[in-house]
Amino acid sequence: MNLKKIIPILEWLPNYNKSLFKDDLVAGIIVGIILIPQGIAYALIAGLPPIYGLYCALVPQVMYAIFGSSRQVAIGPVAMDSLIVATGVSTLALAGSDSYISIAILLALLVGLIQFFMGVFRLGFVVNFLSKPVITGFTSAIALIIGLNQFGNLFGIDFTQSDQIQHLIKNIWGQLANYSSHTTLIGCFSIVLIVIFRKINKKIPNALIVVILGILVIKYFGKSLGDVSIIRDIPSGLPSFGVPNFDIDQIRELLPIALTLVMVGYLETISIGKSLEAKQEEYRIRPNQELIALGLSNLVGSLFQAYPISSSFSRSAVNQESGGKTGMAALISVVMVLLTVLFFTPLFYHLPKTVLAAIIIVAVFGLINIKEALYLLKVNHLDFWLMLSTFIGTLLLGIEFGIIVGVGLSLIVLIFRTSRPYVAELGKVPNSNFYKNKDRFEEVIIDSAILIFRFDAQLFYANSTYFRDKLDTMVHKKGAPLKLIVLDAESINRVDSTGIEMLKESIKYYQKKDISFFLAGVKGPVRDDLFRSEILSIINVNHFFMRVNDAVKFHKTGDREDQKKYAKYIHQVNH
Repeated sequence: MNLKKIIPILEWLPNYNKSLFKDDLVAGIIVGIILIPQGIAYALIAGLPPIYGLYCALVPQVMYAIFGSSRQVAIGPVAMDSLIVATGVSTLALAGSDSYISIAILLALLVGLIQFFMGVFRLGFVVNFLSKPVITGFTSAIALIIGLNQFGNLFGIDFTQSDQIQHLIKNIWGQLANYSSHTTLIGCFSIVLIVIFRKINKKIPNALIVVILGILVIKYFGKSLGDVSIIRDIPSGLPSFGVPNFDIDQIRELLPIALTLVMVGYLETISIGKSLEAKQEEYRIRPNQELIALGLSNLVGSLFQAYPISSSFSRSAVNQESGGKTGMAALISVVMVLLTVLFFTPLFYHLPKTVLAAIIIVAVFGLINIKEALYLLKVNHLDFWLMLSTFIGTLLLGIEFGIIVGVGLSLIVLIFRTSRPYVAELGKVPNSNFYKNKDRFEEVIIDSAILIFRFDAQLFYANSTYFRDKLDTMVHKKGAPLKLIVLDAESINRVDSTGIEMLKESIKYYQKKDISFFLAGVKGPVRDDLFRSEILSIINVNHFFMRVNDAVKFHKTGDREDQKKYAKYIHQVNH
């Protein structure tokens, strides 16, 4: 057993040095400074007291630093997960109540257990069922919903929050006339400042700066700004240890939202981790290990009053840009949050909620990926419509149904593409032994008596009929002169029983029409399946060839020298 694979901190900790610590110290402090106001803000999104956002930045970060395969991903409270929590838990209890808090913590435990066991049983491949266009559409929709839900705090109005944009816009419009001018002014000014600071240098702790300015404005000018809503009391002290209350009925009701959080959290972490991985050569992301790390972070975190967490796009980027090299940066940011929880929470008493709204809005609106949408529109129309459908579906139907729409559409596209793969008729490249697609290269030589058919996919139940239909169409176009069909099988990497039976029926069908059927470039595993299916009872073993050119040469001249020479590689089979 390789202990370093199970506990990735052991890969870098034994060789840790002062140079690495210097980089991690700077990055950890900067991330910690950003994390504190974000944690408070995201807790409010989740419908929880502000202190719970800071609790999410303690134990979960420690667990990820130990077990995470990425050394730069920053985890903790995030806007998207917070909104999903609010959406799911608000149907079961009143926001901010003890029952609500208890259910949110139970949800973290449930998410952690699912993620952990998915990692243990190596189920990280499920992420493959969500394509990048789906992720882009889902993320962009969620970002827009989160941002609009913050308009209440930004403008000082009270409206019913929602994860469906049509209801959200209606609710905002109904209350917009009641906006607070002071609140709106402070909030909009904070947005402008954050944007300016980000344009100057992303390393500038813009969130902390606007938080400090907001606190100072309310503290010294609060008498004339009485209509501005503030955070007020945030309790100090460490989170207590305790096992969440188990309720089977609640678990049953929380399961759909938990599965949504599992998928979203994992997708966030993998996508962020892969992007950071590409910028260095020190380590590689291991998907199943990431599931285990996230699972333990949520699982153990729930024992210390944390609600569901995942990775943060903004903080991970800042961590990397600030020079963070290892998980020590995360541990340093934990110390920053720890000091805040123990000693500095009273400083946030005068913090305006509109400032927190400004921080959230700028952060999440940056996740609306218009650039990717325009790119997909240019290079792949199907992927663009897939992204747009997921985006619109999530906006109109809500987060839970949005991810169902995304997964469903991904599977439909996958089935469509595998059931209708690319097929081509090949012609001979002049003065060579190579064969290429005649639709791409007009100069290739086509023999009216020979059809060379290439099928670019595995041959299985979903596309076997398509294979037969395309072959029949090409044969019909050839007409009476056709005497030989050569299947170029180099692109076929697997066959199932349905595909084999269809192939055998096609061979027999054309043999009755006095059309020979040869196979070229058959891969070993495919050959194994074909031979075990007793295909040799209907086709001679000498009708298998190494290359298309060998098959054509044998048909025209009877020359089998190359076939005899490479017989071992053409006919070998593992029973």
